[in-house]
Amino acid sequence: MSRAFVKEDANPEPEPEYGLPDPDSPYFNEAAARALLEGANQGNTKSAELATGYRWGEPVLIPCVRALRDEALDQGDERRVKLANRYLRKAGATTEPDG
Repeated sequence: MSRAFVKEDANPEPEPEYGLPDPDSPYFNEAAARALLEGANQGNTKSAELATGYRWGEPVLIPCVRALRDEALDQGDERRVKLANRYLRKAGATTEPDG
């Protein structure tokens, strides 16, 4: 077998932990939205989807993602703003800060 196909890293990176509250918690959707954006920021959206049970662009999280985007705007965090806008576009929502 070619060495190009041999995985040499015997210790793969562990999956991120998102510290989500119980799914019945009133804070779960906000935490899930935050986890999805964090997963995307780390280049590991799939792990966040698995942890939250939500897919990237899930419309139910639009209000939470908008709030996180507004928070990122206030903090000048361009990367988080960009990720939130990508999420909102995928969800079919406007990416304008006020709408």
